[in-house]
Amino acid sequence: ININKFRQLKQELPTPNSQRTASGAPGHEYTQQQVDYVMNLRIDEDTNRLFGDEVITYHNNSKDALEYLWVQLDQNMRAPDSKTPDAKPESFNSSLTSASTFTKKFLEKPFQGGFHIDYVQNADGSPLSHTINRTMMRINLSKPLASGEKFIFKIKWNYLINDINVHGGRSGIESFPDGNKNYTIAQFFPRLAVYDNVEGWQNMQFWGRSEWALEFGNYEVKLTVPADHIVDATGELQNEKEVLTKEQRKRWEQARKSYKDPVFIVTQEEAEIAEKGRSSKTKTWHFKANNVRDYAFASSRKYIWDAMAVDINGNTVMAVSLYPKEGNPLWEEHSTRVVANTLEEYSKLTFDYPYSKAISVHSERQGMEYPMICFNYGRPNPDGTYSDRVKNGMIGVITHEIGHNFFPMIVNSDERQWTWMDEGINSFVEMIAELDYDPNFDTGNLPRDIVRYMSIDQERLSPIMSQGDNVYNFGPNAYTKPAAGLWMLRQTIMGPELFDYAFRTYSKRWMFKHPTPADFFRTMEDASAMDLDWFWRGWFYTTDFNDMGIKEVKGFAFNDERVKELKEEIDTYVASLTDEEKANLKEETPNYFYEVTYEKPGGLVLPLIVDIIYEDGSKERRKYPAQLWNKNDKEVKKTYATAKRISSILVDPDLETADIDLSNNRWPKQIEDSEFDQVKKELKN
Repeated sequence: ININKFRQLKQELPTPNSQRTASGAPGHEYTQQQVDYVMNLRIDEDTNRLFGDEVITYHNNSKDALEYLWVQLDQNMRAPDSKTPDAKPESFNSSLTSASTFTKKFLEKPFQGGFHIDYVQNADGSPLSHTINRTMMRINLSKPLASGEKFIFKIKWNYLINDINVHGGRSGIESFPDGNKNYTIAQFFPRLAVYDNVEGWQNMQFWGRSEWALEFGNYEVKLTVPADHIVDATGELQNEKEVLTKEQRKRWEQARKSYKDPVFIVTQEEAEIAEKGRSSKTKTWHFKANNVRDYAFASSRKYIWDAMAVDINGNTVMAVSLYPKEGNPLWEEHSTRVVANTLEEYSKLTFDYPYSKAISVHSERQGMEYPMICFNYGRPNPDGTYSDRVKNGMIGVITHEIGHNFFPMIVNSDERQWTWMDEGINSFVEMIAELDYDPNFDTGNLPRDIVRYMSIDQERLSPIMSQGDNVYNFGPNAYTKPAAGLWMLRQTIMGPELFDYAFRTYSKRWMFKHPTPADFFRTMEDASAMDLDWFWRGWFYTTDFNDMGIKEVKGFAFNDERVKELKEEIDTYVASLTDEEKANLKEETPNYFYEVTYEKPGGLVLPLIVDIIYEDGSKERRKYPAQLWNKNDKEVKKTYATAKRISSILVDPDLETADIDLSNNRWPKQIEDSEFDQVKKELKN
């Protein structure tokens, strides 16, 4: 059995084909489905119900005839008969943590959530056969849908919107003491699952963690809400004159020309006046969105609304924020500026942002992303004060969620199967954007930040290449470890120039398409001429950790008998050289020789980075590629010939490689102070 760490990923990666090539690019026969929606929606603020009807046009662009279609019913996760709570382990003690927890667990009636389907119909209004299995609904076609054909059908539904602070969730209502509400709404409509040549139908049930696989399509949405609400959503507003005042339209035009600072379309003073009333009338907001994979919206009378223009390679994109007064002063200071910075930085690393706007909406306990719009936490104290932790958390979540417009809203990976392809890749690019916004920003996703996770018991670890519902430590596995690995790949293994070109190639190849992990791995190698199979295997397919160190150092000098003899031989040899050959020799003759044995107790192979420190205080850095370990991945020897004495050697001096044990990284070993010595130093200080 070949167990060499540098063997190729031939068995792990799928065989290339005419849809997905060996280079990582889409093939000449690549296809994907398209699904278009026309929706009419209404929110009843008194009952907190959303009512909707939709006409769905499904385009079968595949080469296959389809016997049925699968529709996702995500809200059924909250239905009274949902199996999601039953799948969560629980102990008796966990139910006793507080009175509210006990009440919620044993006394509260189940939340009456889930979709209530009024009808599923053919285009002509006749009943359409369907079967519901929890969060999936099968549309039973009367005859197979042939390649190149389309199928039109209609669904009418309603559901009780969840309160985020009570029931949690990726969308819902935030309720305020005065009776006002902040609606941040997503997963609100029955929507098609993905059909492709990789999974067939991606109809894995939604258990609440691993997110979605969705098709691109065009949306036309009419949304009826109380007349005093401010609304924004995926897509372009079609009826500004009907829903915005003349002053609001004027301010919006000013914002379209303001590239430096946000412009208020609705001020805090105006929002505070609005939240004291309650209109009995309604308005219908009309939006259209083309080539998006999902739809979401936000609605409230509490919103302050500001926006500014962003120049993306000559195209103007609007950075927008909606937030209640409870978000200030933090939100008016940072939100829209962070949106603008994120669009700029992501566009540099991937492709020019193709949509017309990106919206950041404030909801106290959310961090969720949808095309053109996201919902973000980060709330100051009631008196308006806030800590650096709250501020940085807010900057981080806005950067992250706006960044999701690129991954997976445009580079449209399968979130249900491969969480890391959107969360991990996005967390990596997020770091670059955050450090541009604030060079001292603590990103929390660097290689040193994953050490603690990689050090825990192997039984609690899963490879990155795991389906998210089955992972014990979801956050580190799906976000931090892939992000830290890509940072290492860029900064330590490939270098920014090679990495950035390959990463941009991947992003452009797969924008508005459905990539898989193999497409990413292959493109990064194809566009850089670097064999990275050893890295993908170790970092993504295993739970191996990195631990490199110094096992032994042997020193020699010219006064050693054999070295002295060698010096005489060298002098004789040099004397025989021509002047031209002598000119190619170093000026300094080494006086000291060191044989260093580097060990690798950890299973990962990674570059070896070494600082050599001399007695005079000078320092020299040596960087060895991972291929140093390709013959023996347990230990290797390196010899150093120097003109000066080496005083110490340090492995991974900048903590670039997520080394979990630094005790063997220094020679000579540092003797740690005993507890008694530490106390003495503290008393002395």
